Amino acid sequence: MTVREHLQLQEVDVQALDAARLEPLIGPERVARYEGIAEATESAMRGRTVLNVNSTAAGGGVAEMLQTLLAYGRGAGLDIRWLVIQGDAGFFEITKRLHNGLYGSPGDGGALGDAERSHYEQTLRRNADELLALVRPDDVVLIHDPQPAGLAAAMASAGAKVVWRCHVGADKPNEWTERSWSFLRPYLEDVDAFVFSRHAFAPSYAEESRTHVIPPSIDPFSAKNEPISKRNVRLILGYTGLIAGNGAVPAVPFTRRDGSPGRINRRVEVLQTGPPPPADAPLVVQVSRWDRMKDMPGVMSGFADHVDHGLGAHLLLAGPAVTGVADDPEAAAVLEECIELWRALPHAARSRVHLACTPMADPDEAAAIVNALQRHAAVVVQKSIAEGFGLTVAEAMWKSRPIVASAVGGIVDQIASGAHGLLITDPSDLPSFGNAVETLLRDRTEAARLGTNARARAGAEFLGDRHLEQYGRLLAQLG
Repeated sequence: MTVREHLQLQEVDVQALDAARLEPLIGPERVARYEGIAEATESAMRGRTVLNVNSTAAGGGVAEMLQTLLAYGRGAGLDIRWLVIQGDAGFFEITKRLHNGLYGSPGDGGALGDAERSHYEQTLRRNADELLALVRPDDVVLIHDPQPAGLAAAMASAGAKVVWRCHVGADKPNEWTERSWSFLRPYLEDVDAFVFSRHAFAPSYAEESRTHVIPPSIDPFSAKNEPISKRNVRLILGYTGLIAGNGAVPAVPFTRRDGSPGRINRRVEVLQTGPPPPADAPLVVQVSRWDRMKDMPGVMSGFADHVDHGLGAHLLLAGPAVTGVADDPEAAAVLEECIELWRALPHAARSRVHLACTPMADPDEAAAIVNALQRHAAVVVQKSIAEGFGLTVAEAMWKSRPIVASAVGGIVDQIASGAHGLLITDPSDLPSFGNAVETLLRDRTEAARLGTNARARAGAEFLGDRHLEQYGRLLAQLG
């Protein structure tokens, strides 16, 4: 990934990809429908640029999604650019507070008063000054999430059409969601369109006529999702230290986002007592950012206390190296909490629980390691407290993995419990979580059935052609 530095902004190079490569997976009728919408969108946007603005180029689901989605848009003839704002630690503490609040959580409990608003606005004013040099009248600026939301008015003043895309939210408002929405309201009232993953996430001031629901998608050809043979999965995981292996460097290529081949060179930092999980041991896996909303400590306790150790299963909690995610100041603290809890486990339980930080120096390499890990998993879990949309859930569905997840946010739009996976109604109910995981470990026939159904649903609902069609219709409506 090439990132060009401006004074305040980073610009991420966007490669062009032809969405026709999806045809073997989605069939000619879906490709034809997509191409018709893509041609109409290209015609409507000719001479105009679509600028996407967010707060990180790597390490989170939004960044991963943009890498491919924007490449398909460019492959359809659109002039698409991707810009990443810059901010100091104080700015990202404020925006993490907003992020947690939109999920219905107090986060660190810190203030969102006049001082925080002033800091937020000053930071974005510096970014806006630079961004305004790139924006022309009638361009479209897609602003992603709370971090750059305060740029909207400046972009509108330049004559651009402004869309705010929020990837997080809570099903039911509470005092924390209302606090965050109140903070953001002055910056969002005049945007041309809102986009949410679920309609329930929209604030009361988002008029129906400006509100659009567009669930995210995954790219089946990315390093995160492309096919890997079972042999190569074992080689990758053995070399990186995630399962037992001989440590030999695997001659296993992965596909970078520019289409070139990559190789696994880095090992994973793993905290464990004794050796890694045996290659033939059932592995329960959660892959997430080190974010309190993902409840990694709850996954650990639920597994250690409520999954029969006689099954021989191991748990692996994997997240990005905390130095590799610039816009998440809580990551290091959440990881440390997980480490403290892990150290407090009885030795027998601790030896079956492993904490892993994937290296982020090369995001494509990190994605390939996660791909192998998800494909090796006997059960993939996503025990989130809140979730905008479970990209890791969609990834596991595409890989035909049996899934145990919380019935929160976008996950309930992805999985029908008992059909595509098992959902836990209350994320804090650790016995129910453990029972669901144990059910799938014991009944491999049922696990395989759920995995097969999940793959079919992911192919029907969560690939890029549907996602791009919806954005194409939105751009056409903006005029």
